[in-house]
Amino acid sequence: MSGLLDPVEALAARIRACRICRDAPRYGGALPQQPRPLLQLSATARICIASQAPGVRAHASGIPFNDPSGVRLRQWMGVSDTEFYDLTKIAIIPMGFCFPGTSKAGSDLPPRRECAETWHGQLFELLPQIELFLLIGQYAQRFHMGKAVKEKSLHELMVDWRAVYRVDDRVRKVPLPHPSWRNSGWLKRNPWFEAELLPVLRADVRRLVG
Repeated sequence: MSGLLDPVEALAARIRACRICRDAPRYGGALPQQPRPLLQLSATARICIASQAPGVRAHASGIPFNDPSGVRLRQWMGVSDTEFYDLTKIAIIPMGFCFPGTSKAGSDLPPRRECAETWHGQLFELLPQIELFLLIGQYAQRFHMGKAVKEKSLHELMVDWRAVYRVDDRVRKVPLPHPSWRNSGWLKRNPWFEAELLPVLRADVRRLVG
């Protein structure tokens, strides 16, 4: 059956069947629940949401960003639910494909490192058409931007977003905080995010979505 799929679909199927973090974890213990890798991609998507890892609600439903954070992210982008989940236009590729579990304090654990090590190089080789990366959180920013963000805090990177997100580049990268409602305080303290960054982002998204 896999021989009938195009390379992107075939790789996506392999990722959805991945059980490395349960059966052969390389970092720490095994995943504390059954793996359920979540991603969305196609050979035509021109926008990539490079996020952290699915939350518990997305894990339960099997739909990425099917939670209040997803509602806020769609508002930031200026897209409808239908547009957001159109895999021909928007790819969703988290740093960890499975919900990583929660810490003793009740917050989500970091994305599993096995995912990026095993799959991300292969994935992005097959997606040269991506023009816009939405880099949500420091894990995605460090992976996709490397040394440029190594010693910068998320706030420092966000304040300097224009130096990163150059609208004339063929491939553009925009750093974003996580759209979790826990970050509402940061958004209130930094009104420039909604006043300056989001209009630029929405115009770019709208051009690529159509």
